[in-house]
Amino acid sequence: MSWPRFVGFSLLFVALSAAVPYFIHRQLGGEWPTLDGRLAAPSFLLACLALLLMYFLADATRLWFVLRALGYRVPLLQMGPLVFLNILVSNITPLASGGGFAQIWYLHRFGVPVGAATAATTLRTLLASLGIFIPAMLLLWFSPGLAGRTLHEGWAFTLGLLALAYLSFFALVLWRLRWLLMAVHAVLFGLARRQWLSAARAQRAYYIARREMVRFTVALRVFAQRRGPDVWLAVVATSVFLLALFSFPALLLWGLGYHPHYPTTLGLSTITTFVMYFAPTPGASGVAEGLFGLLFASQLARADLVLLVVSWRFLTIHLPMLLGVPVLFYALARRAKHVA
Repeated sequence: MSWPRFVGFSLLFVALSAAVPYFIHRQLGGEWPTLDGRLAAPSFLLACLALLLMYFLADATRLWFVLRALGYRVPLLQMGPLVFLNILVSNITPLASGGGFAQIWYLHRFGVPVGAATAATTLRTLLASLGIFIPAMLLLWFSPGLAGRTLHEGWAFTLGLLALAYLSFFALVLWRLRWLLMAVHAVLFGLARRQWLSAARAQRAYYIARREMVRFTVALRVFAQRRGPDVWLAVVATSVFLLALFSFPALLLWGLGYHPHYPTTLGLSTITTFVMYFAPTPGASGVAEGLFGLLFASQLARADLVLLVVSWRFLTIHLPMLLGVPVLFYALARRAKHVA
């Protein structure tokens, strides 16, 4: 990505992140919330620190165990910077498209081949997707008391179908790769026949798609057949990561003096994260804040809603992004030094 686009997406992320809380504030009326003294209590700050450490550590180790299962040994300490670099880049690119490329580039510097790094990051994403999409589909379709009061029934069904299509794609890659390659070939060369795409570009795009799909299939089979604890530890680390991520709203509600129903907050957080996967804006900015406010509006007083939304995004996204800025510049500086 060029620097002008990088800066442009960053500004768009900031603008959308600020616009939705402002819109919620205008709709609810009242004064702008200030930092609540309850959120500065030592017990709450210690709880936040513990949950953040759990969140970051689980995020680092889930990719580390996937790499180990594939036969690659990257120092665990190098996974820490990768966490913040991934969160920074993925949240200022549409559909989180840049995070995977940043991770692949970073891992390649430590001797992991591009194909293996691609497979590892994709497997890491797939494990998290299974832990988000399957519960979200069940909640949207079979728990009207949780989702029906906040999302229109038609939207719930549509989102469930999108999740099913997402998971079906990976199933085709694993078990019916030839069918998927035939479909990709038909689409690309159909565009070439209509002169919407040159034949050379269609051929190159098909080659790249086939190469990456084959690599992913091989890596997934190696991962599934690998004996040893690394595979199960990757699953456990992913579960801990998702549990920590979905627990931030409950922690914030507790800090504001509420007594949230923990399973309900986990379910609402799962649905929020699930919808964010399909948001076209950088880092799901705007969409995330709006949906989160809509889902949690009935859990607390109106006066505290904007504070909850802003605090949730700060802890889960903005703080890691701020930590990722020096990591990015340090990595780029080291790359420039090696090139020179």
